[in-house]
Amino acid sequence: MTTAPDFRRISDLVADHGRTRPDAPAVTVGDAHLTWGQLAARSARVAASLQRDGVPVGSAIAIISGTSTDYVALYMGALMAGIAVAPMPPSATPEQLVAMVKDSGAPLLFLDAANAEALAQMQFDARIIMIEALDGWLADGPPAALNMTDDALLPLPFNIIYSSGTTGVPKGIIHSWRMRWAHLAGGLPVGYGPDAVCLLATPLYSNTTLVSALPCLAWGGHLVMMPKFDARGFLQLAQKVRATHSMLVPVQYRRFMDLPDFGSYDLSSYQMKFCTSAPFDAALKADILQRWPGGLIEYWGMTEGGGGTVLVAHANPTKLHTVGHPIPGHEILLVKEDGSEAEVGEIGEIVGHSGATMSGYANRPEATRATQWIHPDGRIFIRTGDLARRDADGFLELVGRAKDMIISGGFNIYPVDIEQVLAQHPAVRDCAVVGVPSRAWGETPVAFVVAPDATAEELREWANSRLGKVQRLAAVQLVGELPRSVIGKILKRELRDGWAGEVG
Repeated sequence: MTTAPDFRRISDLVADHGRTRPDAPAVTVGDAHLTWGQLAARSARVAASLQRDGVPVGSAIAIISGTSTDYVALYMGALMAGIAVAPMPPSATPEQLVAMVKDSGAPLLFLDAANAEALAQMQFDARIIMIEALDGWLADGPPAALNMTDDALLPLPFNIIYSSGTTGVPKGIIHSWRMRWAHLAGGLPVGYGPDAVCLLATPLYSNTTLVSALPCLAWGGHLVMMPKFDARGFLQLAQKVRATHSMLVPVQYRRFMDLPDFGSYDLSSYQMKFCTSAPFDAALKADILQRWPGGLIEYWGMTEGGGGTVLVAHANPTKLHTVGHPIPGHEILLVKEDGSEAEVGEIGEIVGHSGATMSGYANRPEATRATQWIHPDGRIFIRTGDLARRDADGFLELVGRAKDMIISGGFNIYPVDIEQVLAQHPAVRDCAVVGVPSRAWGETPVAFVVAPDATAEELREWANSRLGKVQRLAAVQLVGELPRSVIGKILKRELRDGWAGEVG
């Protein structure tokens, strides 16, 4: 068993790489490049500038921007000064962004020109610094040393992650330096290091990106990022830079594997591929294992932390329908509605406990308490809202979100069970099942399906002939595509809200 390394500040690690490997590539975004010497120097100037402007240790800066090398330098520089980063999702509404910046307490907002135009009429509770004019803001000298012990630093905020949200103001999830170190240390056993080339195509405000980008930087790899995802362009870039690692979401994997010329790309440099953030179809995992060199690891967990699972897919080909075992050091329980623990094969809500747990939601103590489940021995677990069953070998199989569970005529229906049946139809490219109001049953399942070569009634009859009586679909609606978040999660609320049909 690999011994966990002693805590190191990522800012110190970046400075070390800048001294020992100044000419090695550190960050590439499009045509922009920073060597380790350049990244360390630019990050140090950011830290000195924040100190000059009086931004206090333990506070945060906000960033609303597309992916760029300066985004990475701002991130590392803030951490050098003991200041957290609140990366904001530009996909949120202007009103939400104003509220998030205020919620973060950031005195400075770093904004790029592309987003500034859309936000021109908004008033922020922060001084705005344009990223394109960053050179004019940067100090020339080095930052003052951050004179505080590791013990004092570890509980401080490292970053505040806001979800994009579809309604209301997203909650700010505070990650401490201690929590992030658990992620960084976990990067060593999977091959992050000076020879790693990590290619990513999700945005820097997403925790999906950070759980791969930060270990890559911490251990001296080359971080290569696509500002905008394109499946064929990604494969061309992977071939060009000889990518060794990538964190991708399921919808991206699907687009790769659907390309008729996928096999023409040389992906032999890959050591490990990762996936997280959304349900990952077992057949898709199998296809990736067969046709894409290197290992495949799926992580399941929440940005809030608590407990996570890992499926080493290449080592467990018969368990691809699961999300694996708890990550070492993580404890996961399945809790039924009556508070008791689910037995093997029974369904319960996943609650988790580990050192990788958020400090809480920013300025929302009640919401923080609401996500906690207290074990009889007093330990705090995080409630996930995800439902799962555990098999005899200890592997967890997700069955859906508790809020997405359909209660029809008093029976619990899990949408994933229906989706798995629909996905077996050769014409179905994508599908999602939601519950809609029914006078007769309270709720009843309806499927939204991407299947250009089939009719809705044909799919409904085909699925219902294979489903249990209480699971049968009341309707199928054909759609061109399913609404998804930027990291590939299906937005089921939009499907429910957009349903205009009638069922009995």
